Amino acid sequence: MAEEAHGEKSHNGKGGDKGLVPKTEAGLWILYQGCWLRPRAVESVKLVQEQFQARFDDVLLVTYPKCGTTWLKALAFTVANRLLHPVAGDRHPLLVRHPQDLVPFLEMPYRQLQQHPVAELEEMASPRLLSTHLPVTLLPPSVLHLGCRVVYLCRNPKDVLVSLWHFVNKVNHQNYTIDKAFELFCKGESAYGPIWEHGLGFWNKAAVSSSSESESDSSRVLFLKYDEMMAQPVEHVKMLAEFLRVPFSDEEVSRGVVEDVVRLCSFDKLKSVPVNSSGVCDRIGGVPMENSSYFRAGKVGDWANHLTQEMANKLDAIVEEKLTGSGLAF
Repeated sequence: MAEEAHGEKSHNGKGGDKGLVPKTEAGLWILYQGCWLRPRAVESVKLVQEQFQARFDDVLLVTYPKCGTTWLKALAFTVANRLLHPVAGDRHPLLVRHPQDLVPFLEMPYRQLQQHPVAELEEMASPRLLSTHLPVTLLPPSVLHLGCRVVYLCRNPKDVLVSLWHFVNKVNHQNYTIDKAFELFCKGESAYGPIWEHGLGFWNKAAVSSSSESESDSSRVLFLKYDEMMAQPVEHVKMLAEFLRVPFSDEEVSRGVVEDVVRLCSFDKLKSVPVNSSGVCDRIGGVPMENSSYFRAGKVGDWANHLTQEMANKLDAIVEEKLTGSGLAF
């Protein structure tokens, strides 16, 4: 999401834009294989599609922007590495490094940048824990060919819209109205959008996996909902550990290790850590951002404080129509 937050040169190299609003007529956004991306993001995605070589034990954390990416990275990293980094330790990586930096993105920083080639992902030891905002249609062919495991976290579209709107205004310091954000979001014109296509792609993959008779196929996609995880974090952390093939032992459960993971990765805890609450970092390439930009409220249902009931009903109707017959609902 971060790469959409700052101005860049337009596709023809002339001039620049001042924000995230998709001005398609100016060539500032491109509908690439059904997905809205910035021109520079398209370049990066193409390189990833062409050059990234998946490994059979790779795990991808996939989210639409503002669907709990930072939280999922923190949880997955902590669960997968708890033997190396004890959860209760006072030197845990989450206390000294931003969660976004503990699990690298496939497509960010922009892979056309000399200092961040796709090849740098090859330096990671297996099993690799990786992240992406890409829809299933844009994943590198090797990921799909090998059937790499995917953890997909989705969120109520109304909360996503509001979170995106706040993010744009915080990062760009501009007056991007909720009305404009709503208008574009309803048309599917937002980073990595449309959001319903993004979620539906992985929902269908999860449905195929769960109905497969093969044990290996049945564990390929773990489809999670932000609202449900917030309501029952302990149960979902256990589920995540099982999927990552590092289940909690009975002894760990009795010692409260699962609850320790939940506390360490909680929104309030992460937001209070100095490395997350202060400083600036460029994780995109020419797009410096405050570390605190990744933390705002983390609440379920915050949309009610910003959208009228008419707006909520309209977006609900659009999403319901787009997901008709799929079994996916919010």
